[in-house]
Amino acid sequence: MSAPNAVTFPTDHRATETIEIRDPATGAAVGTVRMTGIAEIDRQVALANRVRSEWARTPAAERAAALRAGAALLRERADELAELNQAETGRPRAEGKEGILAGAATLEQYAELGPVHRGKSLQGDFEATDFMVWEPRGVVVALTPWNDPVAVSCGLLGAALVTGNTVVYKPSERAPHTGALLGDLLARGLPEGVLQTVQGDGRVGALLAARSDVDVIAHVGSTATGRSIAKSAAATGAKALLENGGNDALVVDAGVDPVWAAGQAALGAFANAGQICVSVERIFVHRDVADAFLAALITEAESWSPAPLVDRRHRDHVHAHVREAVERGAGLMAGGAIPDGAGAHYPATVLTQCDSTMRIMREETFGPVAPVRVVDSFEQGIAEAASDDYGLAATVLTPSLAGAQYAWRELPVGTVKINAVFGGAPGGAAHPRRASGTGFGYGPELLDEMTQTKVVHLRPAGG
Repeated sequence: MSAPNAVTFPTDHRATETIEIRDPATGAAVGTVRMTGIAEIDRQVALANRVRSEWARTPAAERAAALRAGAALLRERADELAELNQAETGRPRAEGKEGILAGAATLEQYAELGPVHRGKSLQGDFEATDFMVWEPRGVVVALTPWNDPVAVSCGLLGAALVTGNTVVYKPSERAPHTGALLGDLLARGLPEGVLQTVQGDGRVGALLAARSDVDVIAHVGSTATGRSIAKSAAATGAKALLENGGNDALVVDAGVDPVWAAGQAALGAFANAGQICVSVERIFVHRDVADAFLAALITEAESWSPAPLVDRRHRDHVHAHVREAVERGAGLMAGGAIPDGAGAHYPATVLTQCDSTMRIMREETFGPVAPVRVVDSFEQGIAEAASDDYGLAATVLTPSLAGAQYAWRELPVGTVKINAVFGGAPGGAAHPRRASGTGFGYGPELLDEMTQTKVVHLRPAGG
């Protein structure tokens, strides 16, 4: 989601502005979506507030049943959603379908967890009863990204709905058709007003985040947008739940198989054209294995066909990072040139001799680029990886158990992966750090984020 700006927003709720989507692989028109105007947003948020009490009083088992029904519809329409996702963002249909099925599984997980989300009994006076009980927060605004639009949205929507909140959902303006279908499928099993979908760019997100009649703004997207949301939430008193940008490091220790390590690096940097929240953005490789690692990584890059980025605007951003790095002395070892033809393709790119003065190492590129820096020791690699404004995730490849222990202790990030760039047990949850956001964005702990706790002290009158 793009950062809010000062552009005047239409005050008429009719079709005054539209979003046009083009296929990033071919440049062909996909469709046009009408942006939601202010008057319509006013009505939707007002409706969400009117029905919030009734939905909060709905038995948890019934709310869970609605999530299961939504998950079943997602499974039935998975191919259609994957086709839309590919047309809008360029993500290969098979990978997109995996994300959709993961979203359905997330809804089913929250359908199981919601009814057993519980408070605590407390030990007080013998004549009294004391307990802590959770309650829904109220109206949740969910602002979701384009790079995995169904899976990420299902996490926020599922946790919010099963705990009794009503939701106003704005999918990314880069995947509006996918978001519209997802919102429609999930809303079919819900009472009117419990889940409503709005459409628009960062201006619509900024309007929603600034409202005093919403209780939670849950956002997955850029750091710039997240910081703007945090300022709005500070002014209104809403809770801000943010998973924002990352600049994830990969540290390669001496003693690892350099060819295997290069395969891990390529997967982390080039999968989905580098457009995964926890893609590898920076690589620190021990000098002892650097030459063999780089040779294997260049071979890996050359085996990946140029893939479409979400649009040409984003491709321009990625290419600007690469071009600036080369101008500052980085060696371009593979890729780095915009291919001819329609669409927004970009090749897998390898850069060497990178340093912290380059944007490619300091900022989130979010493209198929592997910038490499050679370090003299594992400890230096960990220290430089830790010296960053972001704190989403990091990966360490090491044959040493002591090295692994040292790494996860020292890296100030929410997720540390040892000897695998992707993977992990279901149900894990982490806090992003610093510029990467705040709060649990997934896992069972997301239910806690979507609720607030009340303590009750109950004793007989006159006691």
